[in-house]
Amino acid sequence: MSDSIITFFGIYFLSLFKFIAGPVLGSAAGYTPWQMVGVTVLAMMSSVTIFTFVGLRLKRILQLNSGKKRNIFSKKNRNIVRIWSKYGEMGIALLTPILLTPIGGTLILISFGTHKRKIFAYMFVSGMLWAIFFSFSIDWFLSIPQVASLLR
Repeated sequence: MSDSIITFFGIYFLSLFKFIAGPVLGSAAGYTPWQMVGVTVLAMMSSVTIFTFVGLRLKRILQLNSGKKRNIFSKKNRNIVRIWSKYGEMGIALLTPILLTPIGGTLILISFGTHKRKIFAYMFVSGMLWAIFFSFSIDWFLSIPQVASLLR
């Protein structure tokens, strides 16, 4: 019982920071695809909730503490603005699990002034879609006999 709880919280903790950790580690722990989806989405939404409410304060603190002046028009920032102008909030939310971290996507949405309710809704939909895709893809891939024999 305690091993399963420790395993769950380990997967949960890593999924707070990197989305793909949930399906990969959940599969390694022997979770079903729906259990992997659950722990991954729970961790992502916990991260989104925390950083939605403390995001602006954290951003201000980090900007005050970094003494050097950062380049505003970096390649990364231009790409984020391009995605934002083409696809809006939903585009950023959909790319968050695969390209950004849940924390990074949330902070970007907050920086652009997205309402909290929209952040929660878009990130939840995005997290569910990607968690289902990754969890069932990993489960299917590991069910291929040649792959399963390599992992034994």
